[in-house]
Amino acid sequence: MHQAAQALAAGHPLIDIDLTVFVQFGLFLILFVASNKLLFQPYLALRERRKEGIEGARAEAERMGAQAEAKLADYEKQLAGARHRANEEGRKVRGEGIAHEKEVTDKARADAQKAIDDATSRMRAETDAARLQLLPQASTLAKQIATKLLGREVA
Repeated sequence: MHQAAQALAAGHPLIDIDLTVFVQFGLFLILFVASNKLLFQPYLALRERRKEGIEGARAEAERMGAQAEAKLADYEKQLAGARHRANEEGRKVRGEGIAHEKEVTDKARADAQKAIDDATSRMRAETDAARLQLLPQASTLAKQIATKLLGREVA
């Protein structure tokens, strides 16, 4: 520091501006252009490509997400349609089952009623036939029973 103070006191400037300033400025410009061309521009281009790649991947991910959501919505719509068709088919089958059950029950009921009616008419016919056959013998049988019970002949 002491020398700088002496140099100022002696009237000499601290920095001499001479032709080397232009040489240094020229070297600076050459290094600036070379660095820009060989270092900074490739680095900036790499950053730009990386940014575009990231944005492209993000856009692709959003597109794929939207596509997946659309497919999921379509799948859920198809699944709801299939459930609806299955429910309709189940209702149809249950309705057919109920109708078949009613048909079978009605047929069985009709067959049972016919069998009962046939048995009743057969029983009446047999009863009437037996009555017609036994009616003429009724007085003879009554006399025989009365004779056996009373122990004597009844007239």
